[in-house]
Amino acid sequence: MAAERVRRFAGERYWGRPVPGFGDPAARLWIVGLAPAAHGGNRTGRVFTGDRSGDFLFAALHRAGIASQPGSTARGDGLALAGAWISPIVRCAPPANRPAPEEVAACRPYLVREALLLAPRLAAVLALGGAAHGGWLAAWAGASGRPLPRPRPRFAHGAAHDLGGGLRLFDAYHPSQQNTFTGRLTPAMMDEVLAAVAVHLRASRAAPPVG
Repeated sequence: MAAERVRRFAGERYWGRPVPGFGDPAARLWIVGLAPAAHGGNRTGRVFTGDRSGDFLFAALHRAGIASQPGSTARGDGLALAGAWISPIVRCAPPANRPAPEEVAACRPYLVREALLLAPRLAAVLALGGAAHGGWLAAWAGASGRPLPRPRPRFAHGAAHDLGGGLRLFDAYHPSQQNTFTGRLTPAMMDEVLAAVAVHLRASRAAPPVG
């Protein structure tokens, strides 16, 4: 994918390698997306950076007090996240932005490793799209060793699913251009989901220890 460059980025050196998660290592919120964009994360080396989806997402996170600035164009541009970590379920830019099941399975160990590292403080997960919802649930089941709730949580924008132990999974449409340009996902809709996440994070911090 790094060899296929659009004219406006023809002179740039693409990252062209698997893209890791990033953010606050002490995060209580984990935001999970699909995959690096061919001319976004695949170019910059940081997911949701340098593309329209990232412009939409980081603007929302900035309004919510999570991101230090409303946009990100490159690694090292000063962006910092407070209390949040962001990961893609697929670490390389997939052809036509459609990861095959084999790609999701091949990248799952990275998500499982992040789950193990974040689990002690984790209180909320925000899945951006149905693929991220399903991919994260599969990784969490493997990392936690606990069965998922039955019936299995189904993706729906604005939904919140209790997974036990104070952990809650929130769903939002993916901030792709197909969703944001058509009005399927608006800034107000994303703000509403992030506000619900914030309410849960405050409540979980104030809750007395179990037992």
